[in-house]
Amino acid sequence: MPAQRSPQHTPGEKQRYTVGRFIFIFAACVAVAFAIAINLFKTTVLHAEAWNHMGDSTLASVKPIPPTRGEILASDGSILATNLYYYTVMMDLRAESFKIIEFTAAVPELCDSLAKYFAPHDTAAWHKRINAQLDKPKGSRTRNFVLARDVPQRVYDQIRTTFPFFRDFDKSRHTGLKKDRRLKRSYPFGSMARRSIGRVGMTKECSEVHGRSGLEYALDTLLYGHAGVKVRGLSTRGTKYIEDTAAVKGFDVYTTIDITMQDILESELNTMLHNSQAEWGAAMLMEVKTGDIKAISNLELDPSSREPRYIEALNRCVQPYEPGSVMKVMTMAVALEKGFANPNQVYSIGHSYSYLNNRPIRDTHSPGSLPVSRFIEYSSNIGMVKLSMPHYSNDPSQFRRDLAELGFFDHFNTGIAGERPPMVPRDPKLIDLSRMVFGYSTAIPPLYTCAFYNAVANNGEFVRPRLVKGLRTPDGRDSMLEVSYVRRRMMSPENAATLRQMMHGVVWGEGGTAKILRNDAVEIAGKTGTCKIALERPKVDAKGDSISPKTPWKGGYREGHYRVTFCGFFPFDNPKYTCIVVINDPKLPFRGPAVSSGVVLKNTALKLYARSMLNDNPEFKESPRKPDAMGPTVYASFDNTRNATLHNELDLGRTQAIRRPAPCDTAGRVPDVKGVSIREALTLLESKGYAVRFHGVGYVCAQTPEAGTPAGPGTRIDLTLRHD
Repeated sequence: MPAQRSPQHTPGEKQRYTVGRFIFIFAACVAVAFAIAINLFKTTVLHAEAWNHMGDSTLASVKPIPPTRGEILASDGSILATNLYYYTVMMDLRAESFKIIEFTAAVPELCDSLAKYFAPHDTAAWHKRINAQLDKPKGSRTRNFVLARDVPQRVYDQIRTTFPFFRDFDKSRHTGLKKDRRLKRSYPFGSMARRSIGRVGMTKECSEVHGRSGLEYALDTLLYGHAGVKVRGLSTRGTKYIEDTAAVKGFDVYTTIDITMQDILESELNTMLHNSQAEWGAAMLMEVKTGDIKAISNLELDPSSREPRYIEALNRCVQPYEPGSVMKVMTMAVALEKGFANPNQVYSIGHSYSYLNNRPIRDTHSPGSLPVSRFIEYSSNIGMVKLSMPHYSNDPSQFRRDLAELGFFDHFNTGIAGERPPMVPRDPKLIDLSRMVFGYSTAIPPLYTCAFYNAVANNGEFVRPRLVKGLRTPDGRDSMLEVSYVRRRMMSPENAATLRQMMHGVVWGEGGTAKILRNDAVEIAGKTGTCKIALERPKVDAKGDSISPKTPWKGGYREGHYRVTFCGFFPFDNPKYTCIVVINDPKLPFRGPAVSSGVVLKNTALKLYARSMLNDNPEFKESPRKPDAMGPTVYASFDNTRNATLHNELDLGRTQAIRRPAPCDTAGRVPDVKGVSIREALTLLESKGYAVRFHGVGYVCAQTPEAGTPAGPGTRIDLTLRHD
């Protein structure tokens, strides 16, 4: 049977079919156009106000532009705090043309390199992390596989050019290597003066980076600058944020900190804290004429460290503590100014005195009788009470008013965050005042004690302590602040001179409590202070329940625990610097203020002298050079292994071109340091208590006094360096 064929359409039928399709398409287009017109009418006429409001709100969206934070600079312009870009280095494991085969082959070698440079992951840990991603399908792998966090640009360049796999390809689309940039606050000198410089961060209330402590906090309004604004605008690809108002960089702040002095003071304090096993220590060095704080250090025992380690912590230089006998200088200053202290008047002292029949006041240093001029020298508690109490017996609160008249309670506004004024009772009882005059029943920050002593050293002119000496505007103009005064004349020059002489006796007098600090190179004057450490109020009772503020608290002191202080100035004949050192709970044999706090001050003074930072110009004579029978010194060291290593490296055979200085372990004799580097010479000589001054560069070629010369601690050793 023949197959059926589809019916054939006539030309007329085809034409009608085509016309019908065109009519349908045309009708659809008209309908769409009509719908568009209706919606256009609704949008532009009926709902125009709502759509305009929506468009305006979208384009009115703004974002802040964070300003660049100002830098904190040392007195010589060295950078203490600045802003640096750091990078998080990552891999996009879903990159468009990622070379997965080559990457898989390079993983073992790459893991070795990553483990070498980026702890704490070792090679096995890097293998595990990378393989965890490679085991996933490509679409599930991360686009942000982190290799390193917060690294500088040079580290990123090192990874890109030297690490396996990355060094083989120039295009990032093949390796997936990328970086995320972040501006970060950087402190080039690390923890040096950390609490005084401060730190920055964000808070729960604000996502902006502001100062959290120290100068960063106190001067935040200057350092932060002014934020800019960027608004959302139209572009060919939609909307984007466009800068509307530029951010203004913060002011750069010049501090008074001297990096060398800071390093010396901090190092000496740290050494003493380790030796004395103390809880914490605070020290401050102030320039007499200007009040500039040249160095400040606050160190305390790190509770999280297994080995004893001291770190920058609470800024105790501005926190009030019972001062102990250093308060006697303030009491004597008031007595001299008010005229009831006659330096030549003699008082009966003894070892015990029951004022108002209360608990006896005792002296451990004083003889049977003393003139007023030697009360400070012997640190006589009884003398200070007998001198002061008759004058204030009718009005004990007058003592505080007399101190206030000297400017003792004025706010200094140094720029150190957390600064607090002295705490002295406004209406003390007589028995309380009898303790206040020699340093108990009151609390004084070390900053205020140092500033007061500084005024005495400055002939009675009470300059205001400061940590900020100038600003640099965003356009680069420097503006230096003038020296200001708490009191232009705190006390008369005559009384200041009398008080300085009294403080001189503390170190140089027959009954001085700090005779151990005598040194002919730098003449020091000052005052020792020892105070029992008060018990802290417990926050919970024996059951662990919180104690009500109304709960009676008798207080008291930790038996056998003391806070020791030495505050003084140097050189005595022309004071340049005032220094205070406070050490909390030093252990025997460093429990005395002279052998702990005083030694820190003394060593600081000697190192400043040795580095010609006291404007001294001592004569120096180079030791006559003797013929060296061993030939020229190629290298010298106290370490035999270094000599042997270099001897072998240079293939010197049995020649004696390498010489090791002869050790000199005899106590009281100068060691031989000729031929060694200045670092080794300083380490040896300063460890034995000598003050070292050097000239030139290179190794030590001459020393004065000569090796083997009898010389005790504190002797100045002059070294001449040369570089052949």
